[in-house]
This record gives sequence, structure tokens and C-alpha cells, in this order.
Amino acid sequence: MNAEFDVRYTAGLARLHLSEEEIAKFQAQLSQVLEYVEKLKVVDVSHVEATAHANPVFNIVREDEPRDWFTPQEALANAPRQVNGLFSVPKVIE
Repeated sequence: MNAEFDVRYTAGLARLHLSEEEIAKFQAQLSQVLEYVEKLKVVDVSHVEATAHANPVFNIVREDEPRDWFTPQEALANAPRQVNGLFSVPKVIE
């Protein structure tokens, strides 16, 4: 895996314009992360129970109750552009 390619590619996906110095810095950091991940692969976790949370969490839910919310007009009040009662945003396709 080429870390420089990953940094450039990921920055492009995020529409980030990185300088060569930033790419070099992030490349080094990404390489360190990948080295650490390789170290974690050799750790024996067969005796560790799988968990979704560090602390026990059980049935944390709230009742689904209707409540007042924005009207469509209130939601669109600060929209820079709207068309037919909908938000209008620029098309982004590459």
C-alpha cells in the first residue's frame, strides 16, 4: 500500500487542497498508524469478549413522542436559495 497515494487520494475525495509539506507530514503519520495496526494484528484477543461499548449499556431508549418542529417555511427562511419550496444546492459532480 502506497501511503502517499492514499493521502493524495483521500484529500481529493475530501476536496482538501494540501501542500507538499502537508502531504509529507500526513504520509508519515499514516505510515505510523499502519505500522501500529500491523502490531495489533498479532495480539491474541481470542479470550476477550466482544463488546459494543466500554461500559455496560442496556435499553437506553426514549419514548417516541410527537413534538413541535419547524414548518417548511421556517426551515427555508434562511436558505440562500430555494426552488419550489425546497433547498437548492449546487450540483457537485466530478
